[in-house]
Amino acid sequence: MSVQLEADSFDPAVEIARFEATLPAGSFGATASFVGTMRHHNEGDTVTAMTLEHYPEMTEKQLQGVIDEAKSRWDIIDALIVHRVGDILPGNPIVLTAVCSAHRAAAFDACRFLMEALKSRATFWKKETLASGETRWVEKNTPG
Repeated sequence: MSVQLEADSFDPAVEIARFEATLPAGSFGATASFVGTMRHHNEGDTVTAMTLEHYPEMTEKQLQGVIDEAKSRWDIIDALIVHRVGDILPGNPIVLTAVCSAHRAAAFDACRFLMEALKSRATFWKKETLASGETRWVEKNTPG
């Protein structure tokens, strides 16, 4: 599956290796990836935790649509999106995008597209817990 929504922490290196192992040996010459991790600050405040909520079927469909669009726009072999849901702590990986292609240009371009598209299209709701104990919903994504 090209989309994974994970309630538990994941190791990006393990996920990339697992993804590459699904492809025929020698079929790709480039893998580009991006890993986003949780910061301990946002909007000038210290953040101690975050909860990511979603509608599983809708979110998976949206993310698969982003991968399908990348496959139609670039000459890539396959792509992967792994995204955390649930409770997350600072320093934990939140998202991994990875793309395999014959050459690096398509892999780089498609990988960036995946990340930018999922930030603007996928339905995730983020609730931060601040150092004060207060919680707040994140109303906008940070710029790239």
